[in-house]
Amino acid sequence: KLDAEFVVILSSSIDTSITSLRNNRSVTMAEEDNPKEVTVAAVAVETSDEFVEDAVPEKIDANDEEQTESNGQLEVASGDVDNGKTAAELLEEDIPWIERFKQVFWTYLPLGFVAFGGPQAHVAILRDHLVVQRNWLDEDQFTELFAIGQGLPGPTSTQLVVSTALARAGPIGGLTAFFLWNLPGLIVLTVCGVLIATFVDENNPPWYLIGLPPAAISLVFKAFYGFGKKLDKLGIILCLISSLVAIMINGSRPKIDPLWSQYIYPSMLACGGIVSYLDSIRGTDVKIFGKIRRVPGKPYGTYKSASKGWDAESDLTMRRIGIPIWVGALIWIVWAVVLAVTVSVVGRMRRNGEVPNQYLEIFEVMYRIGSLIFGGGQVVLPMLQTEVVPMWMKKDAFLQGLGLAQSMPGPLFNFSSYLGAVYKGVPGALVAYLGLFGPGVMLIFGMVPFWARLRHVKWFKSTLNGVNATAIGLVGAACVILWEGAVTTFADAMVFTLALCLAVVYGIGAPWVVLTGGVFGAILHKDALGLGQNEWCSLGSDL
Repeated sequence: KLDAEFVVILSSSIDTSITSLRNNRSVTMAEEDNPKEVTVAAVAVETSDEFVEDAVPEKIDANDEEQTESNGQLEVASGDVDNGKTAAELLEEDIPWIERFKQVFWTYLPLGFVAFGGPQAHVAILRDHLVVQRNWLDEDQFTELFAIGQGLPGPTSTQLVVSTALARAGPIGGLTAFFLWNLPGLIVLTVCGVLIATFVDENNPPWYLIGLPPAAISLVFKAFYGFGKKLDKLGIILCLISSLVAIMINGSRPKIDPLWSQYIYPSMLACGGIVSYLDSIRGTDVKIFGKIRRVPGKPYGTYKSASKGWDAESDLTMRRIGIPIWVGALIWIVWAVVLAVTVSVVGRMRRNGEVPNQYLEIFEVMYRIGSLIFGGGQVVLPMLQTEVVPMWMKKDAFLQGLGLAQSMPGPLFNFSSYLGAVYKGVPGALVAYLGLFGPGVMLIFGMVPFWARLRHVKWFKSTLNGVNATAIGLVGAACVILWEGAVTTFADAMVFTLALCLAVVYGIGAPWVVLTGGVFGAILHKDALGLGQNEWCSLGSDL
């Protein structure tokens, strides 16, 4: 039923923003004597000379509005354009927190079960889910958060999990993602520590795990390719240098202790940022010692406009994060105070010949190590072994737990729960778990608000260009370093090739790639078909 009184003709003097409303429905309230009816204006029709908007009235029951709201849709009236925001931005802002929290929960829940392959493989899995599949972040945002995790002490992949979820659903979302990410490994390792049982032989993995490492490593190669192809000329140079340095550190024992990486990696990231910033100011006027001087030359790299970014035009990201900058600074202060107090208290008790509380001792050891280790992973193992063997357990028990931890999904920091469980049962496992993870999680919570506010500032964005490129180089080094440990037989090489093809060519999701690699590896296992079991590096000696 149509009513000619509702026909609306828009004049040509309407702001050009009417173009952004084309193909959107404009809602106006009906006559005062018919409050349950609304008029839906038809879309603007572009003619050769002008835009003419024909209004086609249409009765809609007011009860239908509830259904529209439940679907998360935002109806934009023509007056809403005056606030300077696009319809897409308004739709994004209208997503309720509970909906974003549900997205975080269901996204991160399965990842804890398939996150094999170490930190670099974890980064690849997260990129596949958050950037490629769900488009929660773009490449710049993702690599920036990855680089920040590289520059902070603690487990890098876990910090990336926390920061990406924090930016989506606030502190509760970040903490939820943190526990979901670690839950499977935490439970299994705690149970094994309490029972002191060996479920996985480090030198002879069971058939159902044999194909997982090469499949997981294929995702590292995919991530490096995705990151690397977007680097500019300067970024490629920084990436290459960091890759060479990382490979050199891991292949120069005993001249270079691999533990030096906890100092060298952050230093390389800082140097990459400085080089990128200095390059960005070439050909521009800068204030030096109170005088405006022009820096000679032209930038070698490519730098995006400072107006682009999450917070360049709105505070949407800061509101989603839900942590003001002053709270972020307070978190850093709390981290430093807890570290100083626990170390001083336990140290004083030991100097006085007193026996510290065992749970306080567990927390102090783990918290101190977690505050000093950059990058996590294998770097943390020598320090853990020095602290707990033979005081908490024998070396055999330590190595048995290590083999199990390396076969579990999730971060290697979950190994802390095993160590604590062997020493003091389930309470010890929880204390050790919180102690080792605590510093990295606290610092990433404190750092993300600063990142969200500064990432669109010109000097900060140009600095992050170099930090990102340097961090990508570490991923490239991981491809070389992890390959040797993951691909030891021809069967492993076959699994790697299949998984890489599925991930890169066909775009299969990371969990399915890992599971497919596991099934294929099990089929090729020596207890099944027994194919491809010759050593991968033995070909040259056989010829």
